Amino acid sequence: MANIENQKFIALDIFGKNYLSWVLDVKLHLSAKKLRHTIDEDNAASNEERATTLIFLRHHIDDGLKYEYLTVENPLELWQNLNDRFEHLKADVLPKALND
Repeated sequence: MANIENQKFIALDIFGKNYLSWVLDVKLHLSAKKLRHTIDEDNAASNEERATTLIFLRHHIDDGLKYEYLTVENPLELWQNLNDRFEHLKADVLPKALND
């Protein structure tokens, strides 16, 4: 996270504390860059689009997560891995937010 001034938003925390806001930020930024389709199932993204998205995603995750998913070369696979890892947090966070 040494390049925090170059980040568009806060990197995904290794424990996923900011996962919900991070997902929204990523989707918005990828949509603005016309790269949103690169994290959708069965997409026809070019190699250049995939590489650009992968760089973007890796730039916006914690260094520990970066090293853990070092061998992942497809942005869709990285997106799904992070979703599988942190999706359960929605069940924890959303009910609490609804009760506040």
